[in-house]
Amino acid sequence: MAKRIDTATFCASLLKTLADETRLHVVRQLMDGPRCVGDLNEALGIEQSLLSHHLRVLREAGILTSERDGKRVLYRLAPGVERARSARAIDLGCCLISFDDRRRRR
Repeated sequence: MAKRIDTATFCASLLKTLADETRLHVVRQLMDGPRCVGDLNEALGIEQSLLSHHLRVLREAGILTSERDGKRVLYRLAPGVERARSARAIDLGCCLISFDDRRRRR
């Protein structure tokens, strides 16, 4: 019998994956549409090997997908990770993460 994973465990796993600042930046870039490694590398300004590592982690978590386009590999948000309609946010199915550029003042 396959072990069933509960929603809280699944959500915690996704949030752990997204707890890395670089991975959040990658997700924000992909909210605007598919990008190749070169475009992401230029936008984020990190070494390509480090970017490739983060892309692999995000792909393995099911947050993004990749497909070959000639010599390039395009990355995009996975079909299950939908953008919320009303804001710059993604819906992971278990929770909604909003990327609001306004900073809250106390």
